[in-house]
Amino acid sequence: MKYKLTAIIQKEDDMFVALCPELDIASQGYTVEEAKKNLEEAVTLFFECASPEEIKERLKEEIYIFF
Repeated sequence: MKYKLTAIIQKEDDMFVALCPELDIASQGYTVEEAKKNLEEAVTLFFECASPEEIKERLKEEIYIFF
């Protein structure tokens, strides 16, 4: 199954923190690209290891981002 997920990346001190709010998974890196790549890896590992029940429980289908 394919999912359309969000990546929010923000600078914190000397690193960038990447968050996927739909799954509440985060990662980090020294560049935006590294943070994004690390988040993609973390999300991929989650889907490879999580049971269908855990995916259903953690997956939030409606995320609203305001600015």
